[in-house]
Amino acid sequence: MENPAARRPTPAFVGASWLAVLTGGIAFLVGLYNARMSLSEKGFYLTVLLFGLFAAVSLQKSVRDRDEGIAVTAIYLGLCWLGLVAAVVLLTIGLWNSGMAASEKGFYAMSFVLSLFAAVTVQKNVRDLGGSMFEDEEPRPAQEPWRQENSAL
Repeated sequence: MENPAARRPTPAFVGASWLAVLTGGIAFLVGLYNARMSLSEKGFYLTVLLFGLFAAVSLQKSVRDRDEGIAVTAIYLGLCWLGLVAAVVLLTIGLWNSGMAASEKGFYAMSFVLSLFAAVTVQKNVRDLGGSMFEDEEPRPAQEPWRQENSAL
């Protein structure tokens, strides 16, 4: 069995991961804010970024869960892959068909890829730290959704 301490990321790696995700995300958003395109185009690119981030983090978590013997259904894993591929394809098609300069297209593509990769590393770090970044939070008791405290029944 592997030593859990060997999996813990260094503070430098955690900081670099957060810096990378913030740099990529902020660069993408500042580019969108300053872009001369319609609001619907800006909304499309923002949605693709958010969808891609969610898909990348979900895929990384699912792959890691399977590697650690935690059950992940094949359909969910497949949907994670599909979501990530769809986000990349949508961004590629959107940039290909846009009227932007090639340098602008490259800027969006690179900030998108940086954001996706960095989001995966941030999620990995959170997982490897075992949620210790949130230790000061009080654990919530399990709630039974069908039981309500002040039920009039």
